[in-house]
Amino acid sequence: MSLSSTLYAKAQTLIPGGVNSPIRACKAVESEPLFIARAEGSKIYDVDGNGYVDYVMSWGPMLLGHADPVVHAAAKAALDNGSSFGAPCPAEVDLAEKITKLMPSVEMVRMVNSGTEATMSALRLARGFTGRDCVIKFDGCYHGHADAFLAAAGSGVAVQAAPGTPGVPAATVAHTIVLPYNDLEAVKEAFKARGKEIAAIIVEPAPGNMGLVLPKPGYLEGLRAICDEYGTVLIFDEVITGFRWSLHGAQGRYGVRPDLTTLGKIIGAGFPVGAYGGRRDIMEKLSPCGPVFQAGTLSGNPVAMAAGLANLLELEKRDYAALEKRTGELADEFAAIIRSKGVPVTLNKVASAFTMYFTDRPVTDMAAARTSDGKVYTAIYKQMREQGVYLASLGYECSFTSFAHTEADYDLTLEAAKRVKL
Repeated sequence: MSLSSTLYAKAQTLIPGGVNSPIRACKAVESEPLFIARAEGSKIYDVDGNGYVDYVMSWGPMLLGHADPVVHAAAKAALDNGSSFGAPCPAEVDLAEKITKLMPSVEMVRMVNSGTEATMSALRLARGFTGRDCVIKFDGCYHGHADAFLAAAGSGVAVQAAPGTPGVPAATVAHTIVLPYNDLEAVKEAFKARGKEIAAIIVEPAPGNMGLVLPKPGYLEGLRAICDEYGTVLIFDEVITGFRWSLHGAQGRYGVRPDLTTLGKIIGAGFPVGAYGGRRDIMEKLSPCGPVFQAGTLSGNPVAMAAGLANLLELEKRDYAALEKRTGELADEFAAIIRSKGVPVTLNKVASAFTMYFTDRPVTDMAAARTSDGKVYTAIYKQMREQGVYLASLGYECSFTSFAHTEADYDLTLEAAKRVKL
């Protein structure tokens, strides 16, 4: 038995399911999880000493690669001065200044500790700012595990949501409206019915949790116009897209300015961190300036702030266009190899991310994503992992590259794909 298997067996007696986040259990791909000992550059290494070319990259934030020496030096220097103060530190001011300079819509920013905390707090702020209760989210967009976002839509277009998991009271999601992504008419109908009640629209500008789905031309612009018409706060969840779609996020790439933006792991270079920011008049409603309360002892943690600042400073020096070009070529070749085996593939790609769906339909929303053949993905996942390529443990995720991936990594990946049997 491998050391990973031994650890997994022990973990299941101590931790629910043996993991601290459900997707890590690898249930969807009929596998046991690998326990990771270390990571460097484009690779991760399990406790049994096996190395893998990593296309998960801690679910997105490791754009410079694992254990980037500049980022690590900054984090270690900060750690030498203490791991937590529960008080302001200089690095949080410097990181806040950098974020406001890079993200087009962010005039002020509040640091938190995770993407979930950022989205939860942004929604509270939007409700406090507008004095309204309802929020629109989109089927297939994931905004963390706060109760208001764990909702599944019923039938129809503008319906009240039902709890998507036990433990969430129906009353908690009674003000959540779930609509199909990329359907602007559905949004217009919802606002015609309940526009005066809707505090916010929250959306991943390019969703990464139903696989990678791209916004249709005019879709984000349409959401912006509707929010302007009804005095509703537009929230972009850029936990995945922020600083990865471009140095200026998805909002910079697509040219649409939200009112609030949520950010996650990438602003801490993989350290536990999040943030939300936006228009000054909205952000100043936060305590201690205003009446909307939100707090956190570890918010603005000095080690995470130092790592995040170093990360963004390094990203400013990198060639995003070159990485996008090479990622697109890899994705095209990978998809062509799978198609050559008689499997239909729809490929969505942008920046340094891509998803292959095993369907003959274009994938522009969750309904289309659900037509992807999960058995095909499971077979690919298992065989690629056996050959030293680490993919996401669920087909409804993105594959991510980084500035640390090499031509040798890409060659290994494509050769492994050629050996996959379907």
